Order: sequence, then C-alpha cells, then structure tokens
Amino acid sequence: MSAPTPFDALTPQPADVLLSLIALYRDDPRPKKLDLGVGVYRDDTGATPVMRAVKAAEGRLLETQGSKSYLGPEGDIRYTELLQPIVFGFGRAMPADTMVGVQTPGGTGALRLAAELVNAAQKNAKRPGAKVWLGTPTWPNHAPIMTSAGLTVATYRYYDQATQTILFDEMMSALKGADAGDVVLLHGCCHNPVGADLDQAQWRAVAEVVAERGLIPLIDLAYQGLGDGLEEDAAGARLVLDAAPDALVAYSCDKNFGLYRERVGALYAKGGTPARTALMRSNILLLARVNWSMPPDHGGALVRVILDDAGLTAEWRAELDAMRTRINQVRQALAAGDAWLAPLGHQRGMFSLLPLSPEQVGLLRRDHAVYMVGNGRANLAGLTLATVPQFIDALRAVR
Repeated sequence: MSAPTPFDALTPQPADVLLSLIALYRDDPRPKKLDLGVGVYRDDTGATPVMRAVKAAEGRLLETQGSKSYLGPEGDIRYTELLQPIVFGFGRAMPADTMVGVQTPGGTGALRLAAELVNAAQKNAKRPGAKVWLGTPTWPNHAPIMTSAGLTVATYRYYDQATQTILFDEMMSALKGADAGDVVLLHGCCHNPVGADLDQAQWRAVAEVVAERGLIPLIDLAYQGLGDGLEEDAAGARLVLDAAPDALVAYSCDKNFGLYRERVGALYAKGGTPARTALMRSNILLLARVNWSMPPDHGGALVRVILDDAGLTAEWRAELDAMRTRINQVRQALAAGDAWLAPLGHQRGMFSLLPLSPEQVGLLRRDHAVYMVGNGRANLAGLTLATVPQFIDALRAVR
C-alpha cells in the first residue's frame, strides 16, 4: 500500500453531463431517437460531415506542405491575417500597430489566453478586484475559464427562460454600474445556450455604455455565419469594437468550418495606442508560450488554404449558407408547428433554451427518446424538417 500523497487530497468531480448523454444516446436501441444534446452541426442525414472545401484544402495541403517544423507561439500568421477581415469587416482594415492576432487551440484557448492577459494587466495595474461581467445563462465554461485565470466574475440576468425574452434593461443597468477597466464578455452572435441575440439598436446602446464607462469588451465570436450571414452576424460586435479603445475577440473556426476536433481559433487584441498594442502583443506571446508553446497547425492551415483561394472561399461560403439555411428552416418549422415555440423563429444559431424543467427533460428521454441537456438547452441542428413533428408531439406530451 503506497504512502499518502498530495493527490489523495483531490476531491471527486462529477461526470461531464454531455459525455454521459452521449453514452445514453448511443446505447438507446429505439430507432427514432433524437440527439439534441451535443453541440455540433448535423445535416439532414444526422451526420456532421467534413465540408467539401475542407476536403479540397486537405488534398492540396497533402501535396504542397513541405515541413512540419515549429510555427512559433503566434501560430500561422497568414491564417490570422486572412481571418481578420471576416471578423472585422472587409474594407475596415485595422492599422497593424493597433491590432494583434494569434492562433489558438479553438475558441476556448482564445478565451483562456484573453483571461490570462486581463489578469496580468490587472495585477500590474494593482486592480485585482476588477470584474468580468457575464450575462446569465451563458456557456457553462465561461465562468470557470475566467475564475481559473484568477479573475473575479460578476453576473447579471441576460435572458428569462420562462418568457423567452432578453432582459435588456437588467443588462444595461449592470453595465452602467460597472467600473472603468472592468471586462464585459459578450456573445457575438448565435448566443449559446439561448439563441436570442441583441438587435442593432441594442448593440448600439451597449457600445455607448462601453465607451462611457471605459469598459473592455471581450467578444466571444464562435458561430459567425450560422445566424444571418457572415457580415450580419458580426455587425453588432463591430459597433462595440469601434467604440472601445481596447478590446478582445475570441474567435472559433470549429463551427463555421466544421473543424470541431481540430481546435481552430484565434485571439485578436485591439489596443488604443501603438505602445499599448506592443505591450499586449509581447504579453500574449509569452502567455501562449507558457500555456501551449504553439497551437496545433493542421486546422489553421486548412482555413488558410481555403481563404487564400477564391474558388475554395466561394465553396466554403456556399456550404456555410446551406448550413445556416437548414438551421433556420428547422427554426421556422418549429415556430409554425406550435405557438409555444414561436420565439424560436426569431432566434438564431444552433441552440435554444426551452422552458422545460429537468423532470420534463427526463421524461422526453425516457418516454420519447429525445436527448437534450437537463437545463432545457436543445441543439436544433439535431432536427430535420421530417423530425420536427415528432419533436413537437414529444414536447406536447410532457408539458
């Protein structure tokens, strides 16, 4: 028997909810089961396919890539250069001395890197009590990423699940009470998990309060192109970025390029002055070096190949348009199928947070083979126009 070690002091952690849900779904023998849990895009056949543009880029990369040598902590520089106009807008090029872009392992890596940068800045400025403001409900990983990086999280209610409405007045009240230098984390589009985004007037109001209060926006842009279009989905976030001297954008290509397992992301940091931007850059590179030394290359290289070729870019955009159209058609069918689901027609992205109790979600799984997260979050991309009536009937049975 070995002697006690510090590892004996660890406390057991609960099993990951989604991993448990995957296992339950896999082992369910019922032929008409529905998987609305795991947050990946699915086509009409239920598959999460490799995009045609990605397949073509992989073939090209196989033939032309001449080395697997290190890239450095900033990753593939051409990748972040090509991605920048998609994020910030074509014809809106940011001066090189006020913008830093680095490749990260997914949007999650970008969020972690941003949180550590903010923490380092706050410590050096002797502002350890500065806050990161999160609207709730939000992606479950947001708060743990921030707190594990040493930041203090403050919350406000963003959405009422029962009435399916954005609580914009509560959001504005919270932000107007925030202190200069506080960070406000905003979903750029296709809000996860609620699906309800701010309209342009609301984005303008947020931009104004960010500028007035001297807040630092951290925009999580993980689903661009899956709501209303690449330009439309970034329009609100760009208003906020224009209003703030300093800003951070955590970007993910996992969803809009279908590169989930490749972990393809980027962190962009905008500085109010060239000197400040240089400081941000040097600290970002150091933090990236400490965290992962340098990001994985393959997924970023595929995005680079696609965006560096007009034909592949057009192919990717067409595929993304088709994905978005399918999701929105499912939303419209749900909204038309039952008045209770009408709000879903005005929401965007893969997710909606339905007003269901954990008990009702359990009944959906037990009696109707419908699998979704216990808080009512449903990945609507797991439905097709053919299975929408089945889902509506299941909901009516448990309500």
